[in-house]
Order: sequence, then C-alpha cells, then structure tokens
Amino acid sequence: MTTVAKPKAGLEDTVATSSAICYLDGDRGVLAYCGYDIHDLARHATFEEVCYLLWHRRLPTRAELGDLQSQLAEARPLPEPILRLMRTLPPGITMDAVRTLTSALSHYDSDAADQSPQANYRKAVRLTGQISSIVATLGRMNKGAGPIQPDPVLGHAGNFLYMLTSERPSGLATRAFDVALILHADHELNASTFAARVAAATFTDIHPAIVAAIGSLKGPLHGGANADVMRLLLEIGPDGGPEKAEAVVRAKLARKEKIPGFGHRVYHTEDPRATHLRQMSKDLGQRAGEPFWFEMSQRIEAVVKAEKNLNPNVDFYSASTYHALGIEIDLFTPIFAVSRVSGWTAHVLEQYANNRLIRPRAEYIGPEYPQRYQPIDSR
Repeated sequence: MTTVAKPKAGLEDTVATSSAICYLDGDRGVLAYCGYDIHDLARHATFEEVCYLLWHRRLPTRAELGDLQSQLAEARPLPEPILRLMRTLPPGITMDAVRTLTSALSHYDSDAADQSPQANYRKAVRLTGQISSIVATLGRMNKGAGPIQPDPVLGHAGNFLYMLTSERPSGLATRAFDVALILHADHELNASTFAARVAAATFTDIHPAIVAAIGSLKGPLHGGANADVMRLLLEIGPDGGPEKAEAVVRAKLARKEKIPGFGHRVYHTEDPRATHLRQMSKDLGQRAGEPFWFEMSQRIEAVVKAEKNLNPNVDFYSASTYHALGIEIDLFTPIFAVSRVSGWTAHVLEQYANNRLIRPRAEYIGPEYPQRYQPIDSR
C-alpha cells in the first residue's frame, strides 16, 4: 500500500505554498504585509493604501491612491437587485446573508465572464467596495432603517460608519475603524484565505472563491471570537467592574471553560494587532464615557495571562473597540470580512498568477487493505 508522510493535526506548521503577501514570525510577534511591519502601517497608512499594497506588493503614489479611491467609490453603490434580494432574506445580520449576497453579486458584475488578470483585478476592487456596503446596509436594515447611499467624499472606513449609522463619524472614530481594517486585512494562510486559494486553484472565478472564504470565516473557531468576547463583557455587565470581571473569569477557568480572545495558533508572544486594539479600546471607551469595558478587559487579560500564560489575540480588544464605535455584536464577524476581502482577493490573484491545483494527500487509517467483497447474504 502506498503511504504518505504522516500529517500534523490541522496541517499545523505545514508549508502549503509560497507567497509574497504576508510574513509572520510567531516567536517574535511579527506581522508584515509585503515587508511592511504592521505597527508602521497601523500608525501611518490608510486602509486604501494597504489594499493597494496587498494587490501590487508596493505602496501607491499619490496619483495611484487617488485612482484606487475613485474606483472604490464607484464600486460601493449596490445594484438594485442586490438590495431587493437583501430585503427578502430572513431578519438578522448573519454571515449566511453576506455569503448569499456576495455570491449574487457575480450576476451583476460586468466582468463576470472575463478571467483576464485585468478583469480579475477590477473584480477584486469591486468586491472590496461592495462587501463593505453589504455589511453596513444589513446593519441598517436589521434596525428597520433603509439603505444609505455612500458618500464619494468619505474614505472606506468613514463610508462604512456613515452607511451604518447615517451620521458622519468623528475623526477619532474614522481613524480607529481605519486602523481596525488595516489590522484585519491579511494574515497569511488562515482558514478562510486557504479556502479561497483552494477554490481559486481550480480556476473558478473570483466570486465563488470569496464565497468559500466567507463560509470558512463563519465558523466560530475562526471569525466569531470577538463577538464571544463582547458577550462575556456584557455578561459581567458595566456595573460589575474589574473585580467582578476577575471573579467571573476565575470561575470559568476553574470549570475548564475557554476564555474567548486568547491564544493563537501562530503567535507565541503577544499578537501585534492586539497592541493597537488595546490602545484604541482605551481611547474610544474614554471618549464614549464608557471606560469600564476597557478596564474589565484589562483585568481579564491579567488573570488569563497569570493563570494560563496566554496573550490576547486580535479578537479580544477588537470587541470593546467595536462596541465603543456603536457597532452591534452581530456585525463583528461580518466586519472581519469587510477588511479581510482585501487579503482574500490578493491571495486569489496571486494563486491565479502562478497556479497549480491544490490537491493534498490524506493518511489512510481505515480497514486494512485488501478487504474482500462478501455476498450480501453471507455478511
């Protein structure tokens, strides 16, 4: 019997492809997009600049950035049939709705049948603008409000908040959300990105590849932890304070319950994205007059670090950050897609450019070969 190399569970540390998009060093806590450290990008870049970087492997000139901003602005208004379909879906903001609407977008894309590199790039830009509008509009409809057309004057982060709330966001809120989008834009071969690349490797078009990614992101082991973090904070309650937060978490740990938002498959030190989100959670909480969410989060972090030696990941402080921005919990995972579509599409374009069908092997552990067929009456 032919044998294959024994795999690690979950393909842990298995190198599945070569990529020029994202660099991770889990021991040193390094995350870089195309060679640019995430701390540098979070302090100085905009999400649109990061999109261009992921798609082109370099930062844009002022003219190139202006062109991309115009292309995104043109992409944001949703086709009327998509809005009609949105109204027919069951109420609630779900990843199922995001998946369905993203799939439907292909029917109204002028480049749908064109698989040229130029058309696929246009579709990548279009999807990045459209998925943001889908999630913001779902958020409004979930509150019984009608859709708001995007404002071409606002950037990507500002437009999302405006389309969600109908109010022009403050500079602090816009910048905080912009940084959150940057931090979530890509993360090498995470589950959803790998799913997108596997689909793209069959030379299916870009829409079903992104739908595959969205389906993977829906899974609670990948995209839903920040919602669980906020549910934990709400369980403790704003009147509970850091002391109650510590007591609740210690009780959960004693019952062997997992505390969401801690630990990471790659990082053995602090997730570098958590560094920025921690500060954003503090600043936005103070601005909103609700510093207690950050204070409780800090106490929970201290307890989990002391008891389990686990560091917060990107999900932990993003929960209180989004809450301070007035974003409801059901939107947390869809917002992940608003950002990560930039990375998904970058990986799909990279896969198309140097493709080989992704077809791994499995270690067979079934009944011994060969089994002999027995007539049904003698079994």
